[in-house]
Order: sequence, then structure tokens, then C-alpha cells
Amino acid sequence: MWCGSGCSPRSTSSSERDPVKKIRLSGYAVMLLTLSVVGTLYTAVAAPTSAVEEPAAEEPAATKEELVQEGRDLYLSGCSTCHGLDLAGGSGGPSLIGVGASSVIFQVESGRMPLAAGVQQAPRKQVRYTLEEIDALAEYIQSNGGGPTVPEGDLNDGDLQLGGALFRTNCASCHNFAGSGGALTYGKYAPELEPASARVIYTAMQSGPESMPRYGDNQLSVEEKKAITRFVTYITSAEDIGGASLGRYGPLTEGLVIWVVGISVLILMTLWIGARS
Repeated sequence: MWCGSGCSPRSTSSSERDPVKKIRLSGYAVMLLTLSVVGTLYTAVAAPTSAVEEPAAEEPAATKEELVQEGRDLYLSGCSTCHGLDLAGGSGGPSLIGVGASSVIFQVESGRMPLAAGVQQAPRKQVRYTLEEIDALAEYIQSNGGGPTVPEGDLNDGDLQLGGALFRTNCASCHNFAGSGGALTYGKYAPELEPASARVIYTAMQSGPESMPRYGDNQLSVEEKKAITRFVTYITSAEDIGGASLGRYGPLTEGLVIWVVGISVLILMTLWIGARS
């Protein structure tokens, strides 16, 4: 209410502000006390538990002798029926003496072996063994006659540009420029290169499966094979730029689509113009 010029503004006394301050301070005190209690309980309960825990000890890597023995057991149970107890081969499969670890890695890691049925060409299928078991099998076969082995290090660190040039020169005639595969003679075919791990790509060049030529280090050096491996990995994993891949067959499908779509559009436009006139 207005009280004239003689009135002075009403001021809030300190006695009225004190209860508000006390409420705020008591709230802060309760919060700090709660945090202190929780921290103390955590230190008392959780800290001893974490102090007792120890990192799990890593299992020691298997020695070469252990790998060979494990590979021998796997071979006798899964491969000897066709390839013989002594790896000398038989009516069901060829000799494995001297084929090397690379041949085993390619055939088993791609799922081509064990062979499911007597077919003209072993197809890619579900892998039956783990990578550790495959390495053990490869070590066992390698210990019987030697042969090509996979080099140490990253197989995908080759020169991409060099790999493209080498692939177009040595591989594209069968596998297609995009790695989509193609038909060969006598009922065989060059398989599609996707999916394939770097080890499978590299060991395929080393072992020369089916109708594929074998590329030793005299034909293609280690660095050149690594370059091809990187290029194949790139073209099979790269995203298609600009829309549909059209099977990645290149100008063949692109020209067919352009021809069919273009002619169809021209025919429809001709019919539409004729109907209007």
C-alpha cells in the first residue's frame, strides 16, 4: 500500500533471512555427510575385493612339438580316411607330403576341406576348424616334407597400386576385374574372391588350387603377392560408389542396362507422343 513520500522501503531483517540460510546449510551438510558415508563404505567393501583380484595368467604358447602332435591327432580323425594314415594319399585324395602349410591353410580356412562330396571342384563352405586347429594341422603337414609357408607379418601391407596392376595382368582373365569369378573349361570355375581372408588369398597364390597356377617366389615375390592380397581385400570390401554395383562386371552389365533402359524410355516416349497427336 502506498504511504506517501515519508515511507521508507521495507527491508528484510536478518532474523527473517536466517531460517532460509539454516535450511540451505543443513541441506549441504546432509549431502556431504551422505557422500562421506558412501565413500567410506565403498573403500571398506570394494577396495579389499579389488586388491585380492589378480590378472589372469596367459596360457603359454604351444611349442612346435605340441602343435605337430595336435595336428596329427586332428589329421587322423578328420583327414586320414581320404589322404591315408601316412599322408601318402589314396583313392579318395592326393598325397599331402610336401604340399606345405600354405596348402592346408587355403583348403581348410576357406572351408573347401574336408570335402563334403565327390564334386568336380571343391566349393567354399562353412569352416569346420578353428584358426588354432588349422595352424596345428598346417604345422603337422609342414613337418612331413616341407613346402610353402605363410610369411610372418601383415599380409595386407603391400602396395595397393602395384597390386592392382599385377591383379589385372595375372588374375583378372579368370576372376574378373572385380573379383566376381567366372566360368572355366571342363565344368570348373574361378570362384568369387569375396569373402576371403588375407591368408586365404595369399596361400591360394602359393599353392595353386584346382586350375589356378602356382606362383612361387620366382614368379611373384613376397612383396608382389602381398600387394595382390591387399588389392583383392580392397576391391571385395570397398563400397560401391554411385549406386547399384550391377554385379561388378564392368562395361558388360553397364552397357546392357543403359541399352535396355534407354531403348525402353525411347519406346515409351514414342508411344506417348503418338497418343497425344
